[in-house]
Amino acid sequence: MTDSVRADGRSADQLRPVTIERGWSSQAEGSALISFGGTKVLCTASFTNGVPRWLTGKGKGWVTAEYAMLPRATNSRNDRESVKGKIGGRTHEISRLIGRALRAVVDTKALGENTIVIDCDVLQADGGTRTAAITGAYVALADAIEWGREKKFIGQRSQVLLDSVAAVSVGIVDGEPLLDLAYVEDVRAETDMNVVVTGRGLFVEVQGTAEGAPFDKRELDALLELGVAGCASLREQQLVALTPADGAQQ
Repeated sequence: MTDSVRADGRSADQLRPVTIERGWSSQAEGSALISFGGTKVLCTASFTNGVPRWLTGKGKGWVTAEYAMLPRATNSRNDRESVKGKIGGRTHEISRLIGRALRAVVDTKALGENTIVIDCDVLQADGGTRTAAITGAYVALADAIEWGREKKFIGQRSQVLLDSVAAVSVGIVDGEPLLDLAYVEDVRAETDMNVVVTGRGLFVEVQGTAEGAPFDKRELDALLELGVAGCASLREQQLVALTPADGAQQ
């Protein structure tokens, strides 16, 4: 499997070039511009002291996410959903996925009655936008939490983050399991899957669909193995991004 060479020169088990530009936005409490090859997503985290009414007085915080794609993130222009007056089903689905992924590694009691909203805006799409969003959102979230700690909204010793979380796409193209599909591969995939994994290697979510031929357990196992390994590599890049220049890890 690893000897195969893809159109962009990668092996089957190789990620696209990944970059994480931490603190890209000077306005947000946490932010990261993440690139998975040609896919670029700006993730910003906004910290608010207080929670939605339904959580008031329960001693817990809330983390949620919103996802959107710029009109020319793709080859042809798409109308803004705000202009259409209706948020699309895909947008709702991805927003909920990002929120679930982040809450899986957050102790909401340790967060206290504070809210963090993550906005993931796709600047350029070339496959894997939702997985790039989750991976970048974690970095933005980590910085927003530390901002809240510095402002004394969060206890100095409170362990809000229980683990890290990252995500990557996998799929079967021409009968072969591949990691981190670019758009040209995604549209041809017989099976398309998104894998969300914590730093400890635990699954948060697996979204898999046979777009063409059904897949068997052997192929499923191969895809999950690729996904776990890919997320482990992304975890290392998240750690590097979150490590200050002086080497003191957050």
